[in-house]
Amino acid sequence: MQVIVTGASGFLGSALLTALRNCGHEVRRLVRSAPNMEAGDVLWDPAAGRLDVPSLEGAEGVVHLAGESIAHGRWTAARKESIRRSRVDGTRLLCASLARMAKPPRVLACASAIGYYGSRGDDVLTEESPPGSGFLSDVCREWEAATAPALERGIRVVHLRFGLILGGGGGALKTLASTFRMGGGGIVGSGRQYMSWIALEDAVGVILHVLGSGDLRGPLNVVTPNPVTNAEFTKALGRILSRPTLLRLPAFAARLALGEMADALLLSSTRVEPAKLSASGYAFKHPELEGALRAAIARPGLAAAGH
Repeated sequence: MQVIVTGASGFLGSALLTALRNCGHEVRRLVRSAPNMEAGDVLWDPAAGRLDVPSLEGAEGVVHLAGESIAHGRWTAARKESIRRSRVDGTRLLCASLARMAKPPRVLACASAIGYYGSRGDDVLTEESPPGSGFLSDVCREWEAATAPALERGIRVVHLRFGLILGGGGGALKTLASTFRMGGGGIVGSGRQYMSWIALEDAVGVILHVLGSGDLRGPLNVVTPNPVTNAEFTKALGRILSRPTLLRLPAFAARLALGEMADALLLSSTRVEPAKLSASGYAFKHPELEGALRAAIARPGLAAAGH
């Protein structure tokens, strides 16, 4: 299968590229600068609304992962607008371009996030659950709605609602592991808030599963069946790294340091079930948190120096 990937240089995208090539797929990247034409790269400029439609011809699948990080820098009004536009405008441009192709791809796997559901306490959330409220929920709704041109063209669209992705060498776990190794690990807020997560290997595996399955469409919760509380996550990571987790970050201190971002990323509780994924027969490689953390920590880039 010829697969076009956006966000290919990111934490998830780079792992996906390797997996796709190992499976024998032909991969082409959508890039915003320095395209490698010999490798089939396609230049696009989401901010300017530029993408050459004929250059997309031949693609049978598209994986759209591009979007500005939500975890770097405080959420000023300008930063929030930049985050929103990076997802919504880029998705709208890509999908409008796919819809104009002479022979469009069969499937589009488009990133989204469990932020769609907002903070919902102990409620168990499936793909049928309504959206929540707040900035991330609003962005996710607009993000998913921007795929309308692809849907109208008859392309099978899957909205990948990712939870926290845990993997070696990057992502949130790299930052957390460094903090814990320096003795700064501890429960955030009450510690009762749910964290829905997935191992990087499974996040990649789910995308491959989606590309190869003709049945999955619409929203898909990309999380394991075993969400944990912040307190459980903290204890597990501290145990694996052999570091104390005595420090606590009170909610007011998190809000003082990070503002609105603290409520959305650290204090929110989102207990998500991968109902459609489980029903589709996907077999998780790392369904339990401790196994996923141990596998990630053991990889180069996260293995503790001298540990």
